[in-house]
Amino acid sequence: MQPTMPRISLFAEIPEELHEVLQEYLDTHPAWSQHRVFCAALSLFLMQNGASDRGINRIYLDSLFDYAT
Repeated sequence: MQPTMPRISLFAEIPEELHEVLQEYLDTHPAWSQHRVFCAALSLFLMQNGASDRGINRIYLDSLFDYAT
């Protein structure tokens, strides 16, 4: 089992419509959390835009397949 990764707190303003749809999704998919969604989305964005760090790839796969880190 891998040790827990250090985390930072992030504050971001998003459009209200996006937040509402995200909340609806989370309400109907209990396996997903806001943390998991944001980790998956941000790591995928970075990979699609040239980030070639293996750690980013691992974070994406861990969040996608719900591997606890």
